[in-house]
Amino acid sequence: MSTKLTLDIVTLCGSVRKDSFNAALVRALPNISGGDLNFKDGPSVADVPIYDNDLETLSGFPSIITALAALIREADGVLIVSPEYNYSVPGGLKNMLDWVSRTPNQPFAKKPVLIQSVSGGAIGGMRMQHHLRQIMVFLNARVLARPEIAIGPASAKFDSMGQLIDAPAREAVRAQLTEFAAFIREQTPH
Repeated sequence: MSTKLTLDIVTLCGSVRKDSFNAALVRALPNISGGDLNFKDGPSVADVPIYDNDLETLSGFPSIITALAALIREADGVLIVSPEYNYSVPGGLKNMLDWVSRTPNQPFAKKPVLIQSVSGGAIGGMRMQHHLRQIMVFLNARVLARPEIAIGPASAKFDSMGQLIDAPAREAVRAQLTEFAAFIREQTPH
């Protein structure tokens, strides 16, 4: 069991939209968490080249992937916040995970992972979460199953400045983050 007072969490956002509600949720996390989690933003999925085995063979891993893999290995956990595209994981996020999955000393192996989603629809991205869990299972990550956070409809939960203003949603996120911290501490021998 980990006795660290503050846990380092890498955040990955599956959206690249300028006014993304998912990115707004990532920005809100430090104010919601209560201070025992230190959030470190991973790179934008937009900055990761399309996975290509020829590129990997000829040039090795892109520096952005090498740096992300190291960041994930050093972190206590990973939090992925993503919209749902066509009932599934956005292509950019899947591409990033495909690259990281190829790196040596698999960074996601036994790593605690938390999934959140925000959507314009009423079910908040739950189908994406299901597919993302399947990917994480293959990578041998330890995904927190409950409580789940799927915020929707986003336009009713966030204000025009991108602030999460819905009190029940904020409380649900806070409770999930508290559970994730306990989940990490139970699994991490420090």
